[in-house]
Amino acid sequence: MIAILKKEFHSFFASPVGYLVIGLFLILNWLFLWVFDNDFNQFDYGFADLTPFFQLAPWIFIFLIPAVTMRSFSDELRLGTLELLLTQPITTLKLVLGKFFGAFLLIVLTLIPTLVYIYAIDQLGNPQGNYDSGILIGSYLGLLFLALAYTAIGIFASTLSENQIVAFIIAVFLCFLFYFGFDGLADVSNIEFLKTLSLQRHFESISRGVLDSRDLIYFLSVATAFIAMTTFKLEKKR
Repeated sequence: MIAILKKEFHSFFASPVGYLVIGLFLILNWLFLWVFDNDFNQFDYGFADLTPFFQLAPWIFIFLIPAVTMRSFSDELRLGTLELLLTQPITTLKLVLGKFFGAFLLIVLTLIPTLVYIYAIDQLGNPQGNYDSGILIGSYLGLLFLALAYTAIGIFASTLSENQIVAFIIAVFLCFLFYFGFDGLADVSNIEFLKTLSLQRHFESISRGVLDSRDLIYFLSVATAFIAMTTFKLEKKR
């Protein structure tokens, strides 16, 4: 599994993909948070905290993470190398986990430069350092768990088509459905249970700075379910 993870991670930087992903995420956040006149602009927000960033990042991730994962298995299907991979002395689960953690590691690397925003709000605060560190830590943890779920969804979507664009569209649709769609369906249908399936609800809960085991279990359950479905689908090809 470690070999697959390293190969997958290194492949992102052997092509422009890794640099584009990191660059686009940082540039888009910088423009919306510090340049464009909009609801996310930190200077117009009036408070020295990163709430606008944590409201914006999940929506950027809905498109960015599928762009990272769309080639994971669709490329193997298109090039006919999936059968070769499946004949290697490695279990299907380890193969899937290698691809999954390779993509997830890139997303973690993408988030690291945003830690400079903490210094920015520290300096903007009156007095300096006037921000809630508990909410800040909870929000970053929420983003990591959200990325975990999105990555698993994207890896699964990449097994559904050998066309990367189709895999990307499917992943975006599924990520949107799990993040916002269930909330919308609950409002339309008045079925309150659907709200418990919303990634947005659980993300916002963690972002308050309180770690609830129900939120963590939900994120891990979504990721595990999609990894299991990916493994099951590939097992049928053995």
